[in-house]
Amino acid sequence: MKKYFVIGNPIEHSLSPKLHNYWIKKNDIKAIYEKKKLNLKQLKEIILTVKNKEIHGINVTVPFKKEVIRYLDTLTPEAEITQSVNTINLVGNQIQGHNTDIAGFTLSLREINVNIVNKKILVLGAGGVVPSIIYALNQMKASSICVSNRTKNKAEDLKKLFNNITVINWGEVPDFDVIINATSLGLNDTDDIGLDFSKVKNKLFYDVIYNPQETNFLKKAKYFGNKTVNGKMMFIYQASASFNLWHKTQPEINKEVIALLDK
Repeated sequence: MKKYFVIGNPIEHSLSPKLHNYWIKKNDIKAIYEKKKLNLKQLKEIILTVKNKEIHGINVTVPFKKEVIRYLDTLTPEAEITQSVNTINLVGNQIQGHNTDIAGFTLSLREINVNIVNKKILVLGAGGVVPSIIYALNQMKASSICVSNRTKNKAEDLKKLFNNITVINWGEVPDFDVIINATSLGLNDTDDIGLDFSKVKNKLFYDVIYNPQETNFLKKAKYFGNKTVNGKMMFIYQASASFNLWHKTQPEINKEVIALLDK
């Protein structure tokens, strides 16, 4: 039986095993998918298990999407440009890193008929999935992308990858059409992003967090009259791309799959 993992820290909130094991069963594949909490020192060891064919694929989440790269043999062009990997497999005898977050984010916006062309975007956060989001926004022809992070120098580092972004101080709220929370603030019920959106109306608030389904960031945005979207469909689409890479099978995304994550 083939083994697959999602690795990260924290990892308790991840619904990846629930989704992948559902698709594995539906497609009658002899495999199991589990989650594993790691520290940085354990990263190299688990990546090498792919080389040894003990593990047949790995999904990577916070905070290891960049850290894993040093242990990989090759990267796809998107993973190279973003310096972010969320899916790992063995190609021949080479451990390869992929970025399916880009497709996940793009398809999630297409799902709700959001057109990014000439839109002003504010991104909160600078780690994990942010390079993938910026890459996708550039592909979708956003007019401007502002990035704000509590540790400003981490946001400044993103300019090495994307020189078209503007970095602003945490707490500033410039004019925007779409705001994306890509921080981990919201994983806990008590988390508050600490920004004042009381005068913001009729904008799109997007949170990459999908568990819980509605973070305080989205609750407040809805209260003030804004449209809100969580990261559930992004999560499903990136998982679908990973599943297809590993099993050469495109899993079905339907109401049953979506409802599965709502339970």
